Amino acid sequence: MANVFLVPRATYHGDNSLDVLKTIGGKKAMIVTGKGSMIKYGFVDKVTKLLNEGGIEVEVFDGVEPDPSIETCKAGGEAMRNFEPDWIVALGGGSAMDAAKIMWVYYEHPDYDFMELVNFNFPPLRNKAKLICIPSTSGTGSEITAFSVITDYEAQVKYPLVSPDIVPDIAILDVDLPAKMPPKVTAATGMDVLTHAIEAYVSTSADDYTDCMALAAIKLVFEYLERAYKNGDDLEARAKMHDASCMAAMAFNNASLGIVHSLAHKIGGVFHITHGEANAIMLPYVIDYNRKATQKYAKLEGELGIDNIAQAVRELNTRVGITNNFKDGKNTVIERKAFDEAKNLMSERAFKDACTLTNPRETSPEDLLKIYEKAYEGECIDF
Repeated sequence: MANVFLVPRATYHGDNSLDVLKTIGGKKAMIVTGKGSMIKYGFVDKVTKLLNEGGIEVEVFDGVEPDPSIETCKAGGEAMRNFEPDWIVALGGGSAMDAAKIMWVYYEHPDYDFMELVNFNFPPLRNKAKLICIPSTSGTGSEITAFSVITDYEAQVKYPLVSPDIVPDIAILDVDLPAKMPPKVTAATGMDVLTHAIEAYVSTSADDYTDCMALAAIKLVFEYLERAYKNGDDLEARAKMHDASCMAAMAFNNASLGIVHSLAHKIGGVFHITHGEANAIMLPYVIDYNRKATQKYAKLEGELGIDNIAQAVRELNTRVGITNNFKDGKNTVIERKAFDEAKNLMSERAFKDACTLTNPRETSPEDLLKIYEKAYEGECIDF
Protein backbone atom coordinates (compact mmCIF):
# COMPACT_ATOMS: atom_id res chain seq x y z
CA MET A 1 0.00 0.00 0.00
CA ALA A 2 1.39 3.40 -0.99
CA ASN A 3 2.33 5.90 1.70
CA VAL A 4 1.04 9.45 1.56
CA PHE A 5 2.59 12.68 2.87
CA LEU A 6 -0.13 15.19 3.73
CA VAL A 7 0.61 18.87 4.33
CA PRO A 8 -1.35 22.11 3.79
CA ARG A 9 -1.42 23.63 0.32
CA ALA A 10 0.75 26.47 1.63
CA THR A 11 2.71 27.09 4.83
CA TYR A 12 3.87 30.67 5.35
CA HIS A 13 6.65 31.32 7.85
CA GLY A 14 9.16 34.01 8.64
CA ASP A 15 8.80 37.74 9.17
CA ASN A 16 5.42 39.37 8.50
CA SER A 17 3.80 36.07 7.56
CA LEU A 18 0.38 37.35 8.60
CA ASP A 19 0.40 39.82 5.72
CA VAL A 20 -0.64 37.00 3.37
CA LEU A 21 -4.16 37.39 4.81
CA LYS A 22 -4.59 40.50 2.66
CA THR A 23 -4.25 38.41 -0.49
CA ILE A 24 -6.34 35.27 0.07
CA GLY A 25 -9.54 36.51 -1.60
CA GLY A 26 -13.07 35.68 -0.53
CA LYS A 27 -15.99 37.55 1.03
CA LYS A 28 -16.35 36.50 4.66
CA ALA A 29 -14.11 35.00 7.34
CA MET A 30 -14.98 33.62 10.77
CA ILE A 31 -12.10 33.92 13.26
CA VAL A 32 -12.18 31.11 15.84
CA THR A 33 -10.26 31.78 19.05
CA GLY A 34 -10.37 31.64 22.84
CA LYS A 35 -11.08 34.45 25.29
CA GLY A 36 -7.50 35.06 26.37
CA SER A 37 -4.18 36.09 24.91
CA MET A 38 -5.16 36.52 21.26
CA ILE A 39 -7.62 39.24 22.29
CA LYS A 40 -5.42 40.63 25.08
CA TYR A 41 -2.38 41.11 22.86
CA GLY A 42 -4.29 42.52 19.91
CA PHE A 43 -3.85 39.62 17.48
CA VAL A 44 -7.59 39.24 16.85
CA ASP A 45 -7.70 42.93 15.91
CA LYS A 46 -4.59 42.59 13.75
CA VAL A 47 -5.93 39.58 11.84
CA THR A 48 -9.30 41.30 11.42
CA LYS A 49 -7.60 44.40 10.03
CA LEU A 50 -5.52 42.40 7.54
CA LEU A 51 -8.57 40.49 6.32
CA ASN A 52 -10.56 43.73 6.03
CA GLU A 53 -7.75 45.21 3.93
CA GLY A 54 -8.24 42.28 1.59
CA GLY A 55 -11.93 43.08 1.27
CA ILE A 56 -13.15 40.35 3.61
CA GLU A 57 -15.91 40.85 6.18
CA VAL A 58 -15.03 39.33 9.57
CA GLU A 59 -16.93 37.86 12.50
CA VAL A 60 -15.27 36.43 15.64
CA PHE A 61 -16.21 33.32 17.61
CA ASP A 62 -14.23 33.60 20.85
CA GLY A 63 -15.81 30.87 22.94
CA VAL A 64 -13.18 28.10 22.70
CA GLU A 65 -12.16 26.65 26.07
CA PRO A 66 -8.72 25.07 26.80
CA ASP A 67 -10.01 21.53 26.08
CA PRO A 68 -12.70 22.17 23.47
CA SER A 69 -15.96 20.33 23.98
CA ILE A 70 -18.37 18.74 21.55
CA GLU A 71 -20.91 21.41 22.51
CA THR A 72 -18.52 24.23 21.66
CA CYS A 73 -17.83 22.72 18.26
CA LYS A 74 -21.54 22.48 17.49
CA ALA A 75 -22.10 26.06 18.71
CA GLY A 76 -19.33 27.26 16.43
CA GLY A 77 -20.85 25.41 13.52
CA GLU A 78 -24.18 27.11 14.17
CA ALA A 79 -22.50 30.54 14.33
CA MET A 80 -20.89 29.81 10.98
CA ARG A 81 -24.18 28.78 9.43
CA ASN A 82 -25.63 32.12 10.50
CA PHE A 83 -22.66 34.11 9.12
CA GLU A 84 -21.83 31.93 6.08
CA PRO A 85 -18.04 32.44 5.84
CA ASP A 86 -15.98 31.13 2.96
CA TRP A 87 -12.85 31.17 5.18
CA ILE A 88 -12.50 29.80 8.71
CA VAL A 89 -9.47 31.33 10.44
CA ALA A 90 -8.35 29.46 13.56
CA LEU A 91 -6.23 31.77 15.71
CA GLY A 92 -4.59 30.58 18.91
CA GLY A 93 -3.29 27.39 20.46
CA GLY A 94 -4.17 23.81 19.69
CA SER A 95 -7.58 24.16 21.28
CA ALA A 96 -8.70 26.91 18.91
CA MET A 97 -7.38 25.05 15.87
CA ASP A 98 -8.79 21.68 16.91
CA ALA A 99 -12.18 23.22 17.63
CA ALA A 100 -12.26 25.10 14.33
CA LYS A 101 -11.73 21.87 12.41
CA ILE A 102 -14.79 20.25 13.98
CA MET A 103 -16.85 23.45 13.81
CA TRP A 104 -16.14 23.27 10.09
CA VAL A 105 -17.77 19.82 10.01
CA TYR A 106 -20.87 21.14 11.79
CA TYR A 107 -20.99 24.21 9.55
CA GLU A 108 -21.22 22.08 6.45
CA HIS A 109 -23.02 19.08 8.00
CA PRO A 110 -25.15 20.34 10.96
CA ASP A 111 -26.67 17.04 12.01
CA TYR A 112 -23.57 14.85 11.68
CA ASP A 113 -23.15 12.17 14.37
CA PHE A 114 -20.11 12.95 16.50
CA MET A 115 -19.43 9.24 17.08
CA GLU A 116 -18.96 8.85 13.35
CA LEU A 117 -16.05 11.30 13.69
CA VAL A 118 -14.70 9.25 16.59
CA ASN A 119 -14.69 6.27 14.22
CA PHE A 120 -12.83 8.37 11.62
CA ASN A 121 -15.82 8.58 9.29
CA PHE A 122 -15.77 12.22 8.18
CA PRO A 123 -18.09 13.82 5.63
CA PRO A 124 -16.61 15.71 2.67
CA LEU A 125 -15.61 19.31 3.44
CA ARG A 126 -14.77 22.47 1.44
CA ASN A 127 -18.31 22.77 0.10
CA LYS A 128 -18.75 26.11 1.88
CA ALA A 129 -15.38 27.12 3.34
CA LYS A 130 -11.65 26.54 3.58
CA LEU A 131 -9.49 26.59 6.70
CA ILE A 132 -6.53 28.76 7.72
CA CYS A 133 -4.68 27.99 10.96
CA ILE A 134 -2.47 30.50 12.76
CA PRO A 135 -0.83 28.98 15.86
CA SER A 136 0.00 31.07 18.91
CA THR A 137 1.93 28.29 20.63
CA SER A 138 4.85 26.20 19.46
CA GLY A 139 3.50 22.83 20.38
CA THR A 140 0.43 21.11 19.01
CA GLY A 141 1.21 21.37 15.30
CA SER A 142 -2.53 21.39 14.63
CA GLU A 143 -1.97 24.05 11.98
CA ILE A 144 -0.84 21.41 9.49
CA THR A 145 -2.32 18.15 10.73
CA ALA A 146 -5.24 15.84 10.07
CA PHE A 147 -5.80 15.60 13.84
CA SER A 148 -8.23 17.23 16.26
CA VAL A 149 -8.69 16.40 19.95
CA ILE A 150 -12.17 17.08 21.34
CA THR A 151 -13.36 16.41 24.89
CA ASP A 152 -16.59 14.77 26.02
CA TYR A 153 -16.83 16.22 29.52
CA GLU A 154 -19.74 14.05 30.57
CA ALA A 155 -17.85 10.84 29.74
CA GLN A 156 -14.47 12.36 30.76
CA VAL A 157 -12.89 11.29 27.48
CA LYS A 158 -10.62 13.14 25.07
CA TYR A 159 -11.21 11.86 21.55
CA PRO A 160 -8.44 12.09 18.94
CA LEU A 161 -10.23 12.62 15.63
CA VAL A 162 -8.37 12.02 12.38
CA SER A 163 -9.20 12.74 8.75
CA PRO A 164 -7.22 14.03 5.75
CA ASP A 165 -10.17 16.34 5.07
CA ILE A 166 -9.30 18.50 8.10
CA VAL A 167 -5.72 19.22 7.06
CA PRO A 168 -5.85 23.05 6.82
CA ASP A 169 -5.57 24.72 3.45
CA ILE A 170 -3.14 27.35 4.72
CA ALA A 171 -0.86 27.49 7.78
CA ILE A 172 0.70 30.77 8.89
CA LEU A 173 3.64 30.66 11.31
CA ASP A 174 4.30 34.19 12.55
CA VAL A 175 6.81 34.35 15.40
CA ASP A 176 5.15 37.41 16.97
CA LEU A 177 2.36 35.18 18.33
CA PRO A 178 4.34 32.59 20.34
CA ALA A 179 6.62 35.35 21.65
CA LYS A 180 3.83 36.14 24.14
CA MET A 181 3.77 32.65 25.70
CA PRO A 182 4.62 32.59 29.43
CA PRO A 183 7.40 30.20 30.56
CA LYS A 184 5.06 27.47 31.84
CA VAL A 185 3.21 27.33 28.51
CA THR A 186 6.49 27.50 26.58
CA ALA A 187 7.73 24.46 28.51
CA ALA A 188 4.60 22.34 28.13
CA THR A 189 4.10 23.09 24.44
CA GLY A 190 7.80 22.60 23.73
CA MET A 191 7.79 19.16 25.33
CA ASP A 192 4.68 18.39 23.28
CA VAL A 193 6.78 19.11 20.19
CA LEU A 194 9.49 16.75 21.39
CA THR A 195 6.95 14.02 22.09
CA HIS A 196 5.39 14.40 18.66
CA ALA A 197 8.77 14.13 16.98
CA ILE A 198 10.07 11.17 18.99
CA GLU A 199 6.83 9.21 18.70
CA ALA A 200 6.69 9.85 14.95
CA TYR A 201 10.34 8.78 14.61
CA VAL A 202 9.72 5.37 16.22
CA SER A 203 6.21 4.84 14.82
CA THR A 204 5.53 1.67 12.89
CA SER A 205 4.36 3.92 10.03
CA ALA A 206 7.54 6.03 9.91
CA ASP A 207 9.42 6.36 6.65
CA ASP A 208 12.25 8.44 5.19
CA TYR A 209 9.99 11.46 4.68
CA THR A 210 8.76 11.53 8.26
CA ASP A 211 12.12 10.59 9.80
CA CYS A 212 13.91 13.63 8.41
CA MET A 213 11.24 16.00 9.71
CA ALA A 214 11.11 14.31 13.11
CA LEU A 215 14.87 14.30 13.55
CA ALA A 216 15.18 17.97 12.60
CA ALA A 217 12.48 18.87 15.13
CA ILE A 218 14.11 16.83 17.91
CA LYS A 219 17.44 18.57 17.39
CA LEU A 220 15.81 22.01 17.44
CA VAL A 221 13.94 21.30 20.68
CA PHE A 222 17.05 20.16 22.51
CA GLU A 223 18.93 23.22 21.29
CA TYR A 224 16.31 25.96 21.66
CA LEU A 225 13.52 25.05 24.12
CA GLU A 226 15.45 25.94 27.26
CA ARG A 227 16.46 29.26 25.72
CA ALA A 228 12.87 30.12 24.84
CA TYR A 229 11.75 29.06 28.33
CA LYS A 230 14.33 31.20 30.12
CA ASN A 231 14.03 34.25 27.88
CA GLY A 232 10.73 34.81 26.12
CA ASP A 233 12.23 37.74 24.21
CA ASP A 234 14.76 35.47 22.48
CA LEU A 235 13.07 35.64 19.09
CA GLU A 236 15.59 33.33 17.46
CA ALA A 237 14.72 30.59 19.95
CA ARG A 238 11.01 31.35 19.53
CA ALA A 239 11.25 31.09 15.75
CA LYS A 240 13.22 27.84 15.91
CA MET A 241 10.67 26.29 18.28
CA HIS A 242 7.82 27.44 16.03
CA ASP A 243 9.50 25.75 13.07
CA ALA A 244 10.21 22.64 15.17
CA SER A 245 6.55 22.41 16.10
CA CYS A 246 5.49 22.51 12.47
CA MET A 247 8.10 19.98 11.33
CA ALA A 248 7.21 17.58 14.15
CA ALA A 249 3.59 17.90 13.09
CA MET A 250 4.47 17.11 9.49
CA ALA A 251 6.14 13.95 10.80
CA PHE A 252 3.35 12.73 13.07
CA ASN A 253 0.60 13.83 10.69
CA ASN A 254 1.92 11.19 8.32
CA ALA A 255 3.53 8.60 10.64
CA SER A 256 1.05 8.97 13.52
CA LEU A 257 2.09 8.62 17.16
CA GLY A 258 2.24 6.06 19.97
CA ILE A 259 1.18 5.26 23.50
CA VAL A 260 2.63 8.40 25.07
CA HIS A 261 -0.27 10.19 23.43
CA SER A 262 -2.75 7.41 24.18
CA LEU A 263 -1.88 7.64 27.87
CA ALA A 264 -1.75 11.44 27.90
CA HIS A 265 -5.14 11.77 26.21
CA LYS A 266 -6.83 9.68 28.90
CA ILE A 267 -5.18 11.11 32.00
CA GLY A 268 -5.83 14.57 30.56
CA GLY A 269 -9.47 13.76 30.00
CA VAL A 270 -9.95 12.81 33.66
CA PHE A 271 -7.62 15.18 35.53
CA HIS A 272 -7.30 18.05 33.01
CA ILE A 273 -3.53 18.08 33.20
CA THR A 274 -2.28 20.01 30.18
CA HIS A 275 -1.55 17.81 27.21
CA GLY A 276 2.07 18.91 26.86
CA GLU A 277 2.85 18.32 30.53
CA ALA A 278 1.20 14.88 30.45
CA ASN A 279 3.27 13.98 27.39
CA ALA A 280 6.46 15.29 29.00
CA ILE A 281 5.97 13.14 32.09
CA MET A 282 4.93 9.98 30.19
CA LEU A 283 7.58 10.15 27.46
CA PRO A 284 10.65 8.72 29.29
CA TYR A 285 8.65 5.81 30.73
CA VAL A 286 7.30 4.87 27.31
CA ILE A 287 10.77 5.10 25.75
CA ASP A 288 12.07 2.63 28.33
CA TYR A 289 9.06 0.37 27.74
CA ASN A 290 9.34 0.46 23.94
CA ARG A 291 13.09 -0.23 23.73
CA LYS A 292 12.51 -3.98 23.60
CA ALA A 293 10.71 -3.62 20.28
CA THR A 294 12.74 -1.12 18.24
CA GLN A 295 16.29 0.01 17.50
CA LYS A 296 15.11 3.49 16.52
CA TYR A 297 15.89 4.98 19.94
CA ALA A 298 19.48 3.76 19.66
CA LYS A 299 19.66 5.23 16.17
CA LEU A 300 18.30 8.51 17.50
CA GLU A 301 20.89 8.54 20.29
CA GLY A 302 23.57 8.10 17.66
CA GLU A 303 22.19 11.03 15.66
CA LEU A 304 22.13 13.22 18.78
CA GLY A 305 25.46 12.03 20.18
CA ILE A 306 23.96 11.04 23.54
CA ASP A 307 23.85 7.82 25.56
CA ASN A 308 20.24 7.70 26.73
CA ILE A 309 17.34 9.60 25.16
CA ALA A 310 14.97 8.87 28.07
CA GLN A 311 17.43 10.41 30.52
CA ALA A 312 17.95 13.38 28.21
CA VAL A 313 14.18 13.97 28.22
CA ARG A 314 14.06 13.78 32.02
CA GLU A 315 16.87 16.31 32.32
CA LEU A 316 15.20 18.68 29.86
CA ASN A 317 11.93 18.36 31.80
CA THR A 318 13.74 19.40 34.96
CA ARG A 319 15.42 22.38 33.28
CA VAL A 320 12.06 23.72 32.07
CA GLY A 321 10.18 23.24 35.31
CA ILE A 322 8.30 19.99 34.68
CA THR A 323 8.37 17.11 37.15
CA ASN A 324 9.22 13.59 36.05
CA ASN A 325 6.28 11.92 37.77
CA PHE A 326 2.62 12.69 38.44
CA LYS A 327 2.63 12.53 42.24
CA ASP A 328 4.94 15.57 42.46
CA GLY A 329 3.20 17.52 39.69
CA LYS A 330 3.71 21.26 40.11
CA ASN A 331 1.07 22.47 37.71
CA THR A 332 -1.64 19.83 38.15
CA VAL A 333 -1.95 17.91 41.43
CA ILE A 334 -3.32 14.37 41.08
CA GLU A 335 -4.06 12.79 44.45
CA ARG A 336 -3.21 9.12 44.87
CA LYS A 337 -6.77 8.09 45.79
CA ALA A 338 -8.24 9.80 42.72
CA PHE A 339 -5.55 8.28 40.51
CA ASP A 340 -6.24 4.77 41.84
CA GLU A 341 -9.96 5.21 41.21
CA ALA A 342 -9.36 6.23 37.59
CA LYS A 343 -6.33 4.21 36.49
CA ASN A 344 -8.04 1.03 35.31
CA LEU A 345 -10.56 2.81 33.12
CA MET A 346 -7.85 5.17 31.80
CA SER A 347 -5.72 2.15 30.84
CA GLU A 348 -8.57 0.43 29.03
CA ARG A 349 -9.41 3.60 27.12
CA ALA A 350 -5.76 4.30 26.30
CA PHE A 351 -5.46 0.83 24.77
CA LYS A 352 -8.35 1.68 22.43
CA ASP A 353 -6.89 5.09 21.50
CA ALA A 354 -6.01 5.48 17.81
CA CYS A 355 -2.41 6.37 18.65
CA THR A 356 -1.83 2.90 20.15
CA LEU A 357 -2.04 1.36 16.69
CA THR A 358 1.36 2.66 15.57
CA ASN A 359 3.29 2.20 18.80
CA PRO A 360 6.47 0.17 18.13
CA ARG A 361 5.78 -2.33 20.92
CA GLU A 362 2.53 -4.26 21.01
CA THR A 363 0.85 -3.52 24.29
CA SER A 364 -2.17 -4.33 26.45
CA PRO A 365 -4.40 -2.58 28.99
CA GLU A 366 -2.42 -4.39 31.71
CA ASP A 367 0.90 -3.00 30.45
CA LEU A 368 -0.54 0.49 30.11
CA LEU A 369 -1.78 0.30 33.69
CA LYS A 370 1.73 -0.59 34.83
CA ILE A 371 3.17 2.35 32.89
CA TYR A 372 0.66 4.70 34.50
CA GLU A 373 1.63 3.39 37.95
CA LYS A 374 5.36 3.76 37.27
CA ALA A 375 4.87 7.27 35.92
CA TYR A 376 2.77 8.25 38.93
CA GLU A 377 5.39 7.13 41.43
CA GLY A 378 8.48 7.90 39.36
CA GLU A 379 9.70 4.29 39.27
CA CYS A 380 11.79 2.58 36.60
CA ILE A 381 10.17 0.49 33.89
CA ASP A 382 11.23 -3.14 34.42
CA PHE A 383 8.96 -5.13 32.11
